[in-house]
Amino acid sequence: MIQSTEIKPGQCFVWDGELYQAITVDRNKTAMAKMKVAVKVKSPKTGVVKELGLIGSDRVEEAFIDKREMQYLYDDGSSLVFMDTETYEQTEIPADRLQWEKQFLKPSDMVTISVYNGEMLGVILPDKVNLKVTECEVAVKGNTATSASKNAVLETGLNVRVPLFINEGEMVEVSTADGKYSGRA
Repeated sequence: MIQSTEIKPGQCFVWDGELYQAITVDRNKTAMAKMKVAVKVKSPKTGVVKELGLIGSDRVEEAFIDKREMQYLYDDGSSLVFMDTETYEQTEIPADRLQWEKQFLKPSDMVTISVYNGEMLGVILPDKVNLKVTECEVAVKGNTATSASKNAVLETGLNVRVPLFINEGEMVEVSTADGKYSGRA
């Protein structure tokens, strides 16, 4: 158990039987009142973000999240299937829980899976991934009055804006934080 005043951003803890990950922590102490701790949290299970109002004397249970290297195999429509490369055990994670992450996953990619008490929480994406351009608009010469970019569809189905010099079949680097083009691969 740790005191609410010791919670740090990024730390996982259990409060009222629910697992949370701290995003931001604000502490407010006035002369006449107890310390108030406002913690903006995200539920690793559902992705819901909310704010918890704690006082300085509240204690939370620290949660330890395991990380496992697994290989992404395929999407069966309702869930994504991963395989532990050491035991060859296959695990499914519901597709609705990984809507954002599946835009960056290709079959046979190695990924890190977060696990809490035997339950698969989700996929931890790298900062950037390399994906192949499968479709893109033709660049029109002299079309640079506004931003010099065009639409492109990547091999996972993700739509991004890329510079005019990018052509179909090229590999591009995409940020997993915002899904935007960040350079050639």
